[in-house]
Amino acid sequence: MAYSTILFDLDGTLTDPGLGITNGILYALDKMGIEKPPREELYDFIGPPLKATLMARFHLGEQGGTDALRYYREYYSTVGLLENEVYPGIPELLQQLRAGGKMLIVATSKPEIYTNHILEHFDLARYFHFVAGCTLEGERLHKHEVIAYAIDQCGLAGKEAEIVMIGDRKYDMEGAKVNNLSRIGVTYGYGSKEELEKAGANATADTAKDLETLLL
Repeated sequence: MAYSTILFDLDGTLTDPGLGITNGILYALDKMGIEKPPREELYDFIGPPLKATLMARFHLGEQGGTDALRYYREYYSTVGLLENEVYPGIPELLQQLRAGGKMLIVATSKPEIYTNHILEHFDLARYFHFVAGCTLEGERLHKHEVIAYAIDQCGLAGKEAEIVMIGDRKYDMEGAKVNNLSRIGVTYGYGSKEELEKAGANATADTAKDLETLLL
C-alpha cells in the first residue's frame, strides 16, 4: 500500500529516550522518598501516559501522581529530554519519504513542548508537516486522542485509508486502530513483536531500512 501520510511515534520510534526518561523517574522517586527500582524495570514507562503509570506502579494517589509528574518534569525539561539519541537510519528514511512526497506527522503522548525541543535539537523538525502531542495541562493524554487531533488539524478526515501509524508500543497500534488507520510496529524500540502483533500491527519492522521497504 502506498501511503500518502505517515504518522510517527517519537519515543522508541524516532529516538531512543531511555536514559533521560528513566533518569527523570529516578529523580522523582528520590525526591518523594520512594525506594528506587533497578533502571531496567522502568523501561515499561516509555510509551503510556506517565502520570497514570507512576500512580499504578508506586501505588500513588492523585496528589502523589501529580507530585511525581512535577518532579519528573523538573528533571526532564532541563536535562532528560536531551539524554536521548536518534535511531540509526531515521534521518535518511525521513529524507527519502519527504522527497517521495509523503506528508509526515509526529503523533506522540509526550507533551508537544518537549517534542518540538527534541526534534529541533536533533535536526528532525524540518521533515515534519505537523507535531501532535499532549499538553502540560493533560489534554490528549491517550494515543487515540493524539491521532484524532492530528487527523483533524491536518484536514485528513475521510482519508484514513491512505494513512499509516508507526510506533513501538501497543498504545500506538491500539490508537491507530481506533482511528481506522493502518499500523506498522517497530521492534527496535521498547515493545516486542509479540506485543505489537497482539495489539493489531499489520506489519513489523526491525530496522529503519525495513521501514523504508514497507513505505516506499
